[in-house]
Amino acid sequence: MSLLIDPVQITPGMWLLPSFASSAQLLPEIDQIISTAPLRQMQTQRGFTMSVAMTNCGEVGWTSDRRGYRYSETDPETGAKWPAMPVSLKNLATDAAKTVGFDGFEPDACLINQYKPGAQMGAHQDRNERSFEHPIVSVSLGITARFFVLGEENRGPSKSVDLNDGDVIVFGGEARRHFHGVRKLKASTHPIVGDTRWNLTFRVAQ
Repeated sequence: MSLLIDPVQITPGMWLLPSFASSAQLLPEIDQIISTAPLRQMQTQRGFTMSVAMTNCGEVGWTSDRRGYRYSETDPETGAKWPAMPVSLKNLATDAAKTVGFDGFEPDACLINQYKPGAQMGAHQDRNERSFEHPIVSVSLGITARFFVLGEENRGPSKSVDLNDGDVIVFGGEARRHFHGVRKLKASTHPIVGDTRWNLTFRVAQ
């Protein structure tokens, strides 16, 4: 896919690719995945229920419960393998990473997050992957969300950017360990997606 707008550097190692993805093309793929591995609101290790509903596709999937955060080859709710990652999704992530200099990105996991108004994601690091040498590619579809990023510590000033339908963030290198999150979503609607924000997060987990 070619960019209509040049990549925007948010912090060193973290790039915004505006309008890089298409919700019209990706939503049927998401619906197919959910038909096999339904959305669920996972629990944190402390027993809190996340406000974001999640599922996965790929060789492994990210899960969370009272035992902690981890990747699993099977869906803990069904015991079945996670749905295979559609080629169109994998190619999107690979192309996005390559656009900002991360060549050879081959994700084996895609975490699918569904946000409704009022949902949020607190500041966190993505650190359950075996290696930090690979970037993470994050795709936003639907209503606008305010993304924020700090440094390697969960404190101090943050940088914020509004993510609109089709926007993609790629982060690696020094930004790979940075804390980041999503502010509470405001009520809104999108002509294709409705009152929902989808976030697809591609990783090399193994």
